[in-house]
Amino acid sequence: MTPAPDWLSAPPAGIDRACEGLARARQAQLIKPPGALGRLEDLAIQLAGLQRTALPAVDRVGICLFAGDHGVVAEGISAFPQSVTVAMLGSFAGGQSAVSVLAREQGVSLELINLGTATPVDTPGVLNLDLGRGTANFTCAAAMTEEQLERALEAGREAAQRAHGGGMQLFIGGEMGIGNTTAATALAAALLDEAPDALAGAGTGLNAQGVAHKREVIRRALSLHQAHVQQPREALRRLGGFEIAALAGAFIACAQMGLPVLVDGFICTASALAAERLCPGTRDWLLFAHRSGEPGHARLLSALEGEPLLDLGMRLGEGSGAAVALPLLRLACSLHRYMATFEEAGVANQSP
Repeated sequence: MTPAPDWLSAPPAGIDRACEGLARARQAQLIKPPGALGRLEDLAIQLAGLQRTALPAVDRVGICLFAGDHGVVAEGISAFPQSVTVAMLGSFAGGQSAVSVLAREQGVSLELINLGTATPVDTPGVLNLDLGRGTANFTCAAAMTEEQLERALEAGREAAQRAHGGGMQLFIGGEMGIGNTTAATALAAALLDEAPDALAGAGTGLNAQGVAHKREVIRRALSLHQAHVQQPREALRRLGGFEIAALAGAFIACAQMGLPVLVDGFICTASALAAERLCPGTRDWLLFAHRSGEPGHARLLSALEGEPLLDLGMRLGEGSGAAVALPLLRLACSLHRYMATFEEAGVANQSP
């Protein structure tokens, strides 16, 4: 097994507890009863520690959407053909998809990276990295070669570096790839050491028979790779996908550079768990946007001790759930910054 790249072993940045304390003290002086704004107060305090400032902000936000195809689609685990991945890349670039609309409406940048699709992509606005024509069918072989895994992780790292270098205050990762809920479920099952039955869901819209088949396909993959998936890097290589690995690389790099991350749904959370296993401490830099309709998401959130901001039954992916949750973070920061203190408002503070 090839050693992991050196950068993966670099520790995440530390959290500024002094700034956390200053933010907590400010919250205690704002004209409201203590704790009256609930988790909005906690978010402002958490972001203060992550951003190393008593007055955090999330005005500059970048969404990076990673796309890739999956060889396991050959097993009939998706309600849609692989050609949809390429078609959706066109919709993202054309501003017609959900995440495109959400990004535009909120003044958020959207970067599109195609890591490898079954058919070539020639769409303006899409960065093509060409790691291969999708991953291999992981019921027959490892999903990725060592080189492909390293390149996918590095692609995520480079995307995070661009966001950080561009002055972003928050990073959101998105994904697109027909078959990637199957890959994410297989990866989650390996990392959590659980059977796929309680984790697998409908994905893009499978019926009960389709979900049962999906579980059987994942069981076969886990049986094939069971001797190797105790190591998180091998689990990611054998059962993940290009975009899933890129997300993990991006999350790790963000943590190392001190850039907070708002994690989307099921697939992104599977990547987040892989990132934490590869680089312990990455979890401290993650906020969780929403609770997905995929059944395995609750188990992943539990493993990461993540409490999502929203529960709307969303399961679209693309980073759309994180984009929907973004206004809550912005409002939390605005309330923290612009509400008056008791002294400024000339109001007596009666709190103990």
